Amino acid sequence: QVQVQESGGGSVQAGGSLKLSCAASEYIYSYNCMGWFRQAPGKKREGVATIYIGDGSTYYADSVKGRFTISQDNAKKTVHLQMNSLKPDDTAMYYCAADCPYSGYIGPDFGYWGQGTQVTVSS
Repeated sequence: QVQVQESGGGSVQAGGSLKLSCAASEYIYSYNCMGWFRQAPGKKREGVATIYIGDGSTYYADSVKGRFTISQDNAKKTVHLQMNSLKPDDTAMYYCAADCPYSGYIGPDFGYWGQGTQVTVSS
């Protein structure tokens, strides 16, 4: 069964915006946090933003601070990533993940991962 499912990827010109969504199974959403990661061709997967479900605390990679916003919708068991002022360097496969070791953690040790959604930013 699908436990974590991303949607909302696509192609946009530099300076544009996209909103990604991640729907989680109810028991997955009850885990402590969810996050977004990305991986560009030939590069390592990197953490983009995480949110601690319990208190809404958010954490961002320096490369996206001020441009990306992560938010939660508890009623829909969904986490969103609003991406503004997109740059060609933001082009990557974006992955949603759930269940991290502690609040503020933005590393790779999440328990559940989605299949990914492609984001392409053209110059």
